[in-house]
Formats: sequence, C-alpha cells, structure tokens
Amino acid sequence: MRILVVSDTHGDLRSLIKAVDAQRKAEIIVHCGDGEEQQRFLKDNYKDKMIVAVRGNCDWNSFFPSKEIFKACGKTIFVTHGHLYDAKSGLYRITSAAREAGADILLFGHTHMPLTLYEDGLYIMNPGSCHGYYASYGIIDITDKGEIVTNTVALK
Repeated sequence: MRILVVSDTHGDLRSLIKAVDAQRKAEIIVHCGDGEEQQRFLKDNYKDKMIVAVRGNCDWNSFFPSKEIFKACGKTIFVTHGHLYDAKSGLYRITSAAREAGADILLFGHTHMPLTLYEDGLYIMNPGSCHGYYASYGIIDITDKGEIVTNTVALK
C-alpha cells in the first residue's frame, strides 16, 4: 500500500495536484495541515482514495481535528501539524505523543523541512511544504510483509 503525505500547501493547488498525479498508486492521501481549501479539494475530488486531514496553525476556524490516528495495513499512524507540539523546537514532544498513542508512524508538517527518520521503532516523516519553488511531498510504502519504507520527494 502506498500513502502520499503532503503538508503546508498554503493555497498552492497546482503543486498539490502535481503531487497527487505523480503518485496515482497512492490509496491514502494524508494532508498534515496549513491548506484547508486544498484538503477540501482532496475530499471532494478524490473519492476513490482515503483522505486524512488535520488543521494547521494557519487553518483558522477550521473544523478539521488537530490530530488523527488511523490504521493502514495493521500499522498505527499518528498525524498532526506539529505546532501544538513545538515541532520547530525539536522532536521530543511530538514523538512522545506519537509513542503514547502506540504509533508506528508519525506524520507532521509545520517546519516546511522534509525529514525522514527511524528512531527506536518509530518512523518519523515531515514531507516538507508542498508549495512554491522547493515544494516536496512524502511517500510511505507498506509491503505485504509489513515492512515500512519512507521517502521524501522534491516536486518537479
């Protein structure tokens, strides 16, 4: 199973569509916040895919939750934007929240910096910002054997 992870689109629908088109195999699209209009676009236009969306610090008056926890292929995935866990100051608080939730994978945005780590049983990904000249997104593949492969990709 492939999961497309985007964040911080900040109104850039063109880059979001480009990322989705580049990853047509993705069955799940996760948006880690700061792009409520683009999140609604995903939900309205990609009904064949599971869409998971959380609100970011720039999504004022949003009805999206601040975090989501869901399962895919038996793996628990913790999604948040990152601002409520001070992600720009370090990973301790956000990884602690994911571990407390029993997550196998942590997905967050906010910093606009792509990141993939594996730390003590937890896969950590920030897809970067899917906006502007340095736009990027993330891919997670979960194999039939339950192996997890993460990668961030520069949008071209």
